[in-house]
Amino acid sequence: MVNSVDVHLDEMIMSFSKQICCFSLVMGRRKIEYFLVPLTINHLWSSKVCGGGAVVGEEFMLSHYGHPSGGKTSSAESFCYTKYRYIFGVFSLWNPLKLVINCLILLNFFKIIISTKEPDTEGNALLDLMLALNDSNGQTNWDPYLVSPCFSWNHVNCRDEHVESLNLNSLGFSGTLSPAITKLKFLVTLELQNNSLSGPLPDYLGNMVHLQNINLASNKFNGSIPSSWGQLSNLKNLDLSSNNLTGRIPKELFSVAMFKHCICQYSFLDIYLPMELKHESFAVSTSMSRLKVIATSASCGAFIFLILVAVLAYRYHQFHKEKNDIFVDVAGEDDRKFSLGQLRRFSWRELQLATDNFSENNIIGQGGFGKVYKGILSDNMKVAVKRLADYYSPGGEAAFQREIQLISVAVHKNLLRLIGFCTTSSERILVYPYMQNLSVAYRLRELKPGEKGLDWPTRKNIAFGAAHGLEYLHEHCNPKIIHRDLKAANILLDDNFEPVLGDFGLAKHVDTKFTHVTTQVRGTMGHIAPEYISTGKSSEKTDVFGYGITLLELVTGQRAIDLSRLEEEEEVLLLDHIKKLLSENRLDDIVDGNLKTYDRKEVETIVQVALLCTNSSPEGRPKMTEVVKMLQGIGLAEKWAKWEQLEDAMKQDLSLMSRQYIWAEDSCTDQEAIQLSKAR
Repeated sequence: MVNSVDVHLDEMIMSFSKQICCFSLVMGRRKIEYFLVPLTINHLWSSKVCGGGAVVGEEFMLSHYGHPSGGKTSSAESFCYTKYRYIFGVFSLWNPLKLVINCLILLNFFKIIISTKEPDTEGNALLDLMLALNDSNGQTNWDPYLVSPCFSWNHVNCRDEHVESLNLNSLGFSGTLSPAITKLKFLVTLELQNNSLSGPLPDYLGNMVHLQNINLASNKFNGSIPSSWGQLSNLKNLDLSSNNLTGRIPKELFSVAMFKHCICQYSFLDIYLPMELKHESFAVSTSMSRLKVIATSASCGAFIFLILVAVLAYRYHQFHKEKNDIFVDVAGEDDRKFSLGQLRRFSWRELQLATDNFSENNIIGQGGFGKVYKGILSDNMKVAVKRLADYYSPGGEAAFQREIQLISVAVHKNLLRLIGFCTTSSERILVYPYMQNLSVAYRLRELKPGEKGLDWPTRKNIAFGAAHGLEYLHEHCNPKIIHRDLKAANILLDDNFEPVLGDFGLAKHVDTKFTHVTTQVRGTMGHIAPEYISTGKSSEKTDVFGYGITLLELVTGQRAIDLSRLEEEEEVLLLDHIKKLLSENRLDDIVDGNLKTYDRKEVETIVQVALLCTNSSPEGRPKMTEVVKMLQGIGLAEKWAKWEQLEDAMKQDLSLMSRQYIWAEDSCTDQEAIQLSKAR
């Protein structure tokens, strides 16, 4: 007979077991059923209670053989009471074993109570998230009646009973990203790419400090990247490509120590990176494709090798074919393909942003073929952007093609190099390095208060540098190149005031068999050689004449044509003015008044070289190789003496012609009218 203490203990355990059994029947929670499995094993220990038992699906199917006292079949509640009463009745026969097993049952019971006391936070968060994502296609099988999403929810991966990753890519979602996602406090990977999610990028993602991988590519997110994402201290990979994003990529994002890869593609939008962003692994995607480029060092080397081979083959092919076309139309595109050289190709939007939409405030120069703007690229590089005006006017397209073709093959430290270009159906743009000190003309005549002018050593260095640049074009390019518009405004100055010849818009290749003849004279008045004006013929000697006028600009600081001189003298042309002063031995009056100190001998040398270069006859002008030597004093004395002899002879001839004209005029005016009326 069981003593009263055992009976009392058995009744208490029976009461707990009854609650457990009935709770499992009502709720059907997997986790609870899991803890009831040990009780089904106890059933097998006693043939008095159950003849057998089986688990089918998610419910218990147990046989019932009635009450030992001969009672009849009871309800479900009495069934639980009777069955578990017999189980614990068996245990009461062995007190030590009974106590151990009862303790285990109680522990299981309390574990159930604890696990079901509060709602599952992460599960509810996922359900709220799915509601906002608008899963209209029913791609998930998330059962709201399950205790935890970690057991059988698809697209969810857990670790230590916490959601670690969500893989919801390509499921056709069309909603927004709910703030409920922040309740997934241990989330490491979030993949929502290739859906149709919209709205701004949520700033509250910045509070999810465990996030390491975020992929929101190929959606419809708009706005800018929140600066709060810089708080993602464990972030390693971020892909936001193919969205409608605007604004800057926040620099806070790149202060993350573990951050490695970012694909933040902006399509025709306002984006530029802060100057301080130097992360080696950072790259801005320029393709609408969402395919990721994973390049190892070996594949990079192979790729570069193939590129070099392709470039060499391409250049060889271009060198041997006799096709003059530089642009070809491509069906379905708004721009044209450039087929010469390896220059950088800029997008229209990139240059529009760099120049503040081609603002008038950024204009640093203006010529016959367009305006030049100062620009700052996304990498903080300063550039000069030459926008070709009147593209459809005669000569506009030809000038653009010519400048690209010539500059791409002419490489010299005193020649302006071309960085890249931009072509659309209506625009032709060239991009050069920005010259900090602008042009020689600016430094001579257009200085603002407080800006540095050109001292004599700098002017002398400019004379030598320009001579070397022209010599390279005339003697070392094959075929030769003539500039045709050399002047102080087209000589640019870099940070160290080194001269660089620019504006090749009028340049031409020189055929050694023929002298080039043009039907339309182009250039700047005062710098154009006489034979070019009268006959349309241009040659290397045309450039030599322009160089001579430029030397006179350097010495005097004056323009090639100055109408203000008419107030004091008849000479409008700078060349005639210099000759007049030199004939009067007024060398010091020739020198720019802004020069505080100068070497008189060097000034005399440069003036003499300038006058030799501006000989009225092209045959009488020296070649640029000779000019370089004469600037160094080699052979100048002999040529100058010969020039003076020719000038004296020319003056005598002009004087004789003048006297003959005066005599003829006098002989006519002295006759009386009656004599003139007589028959002859």
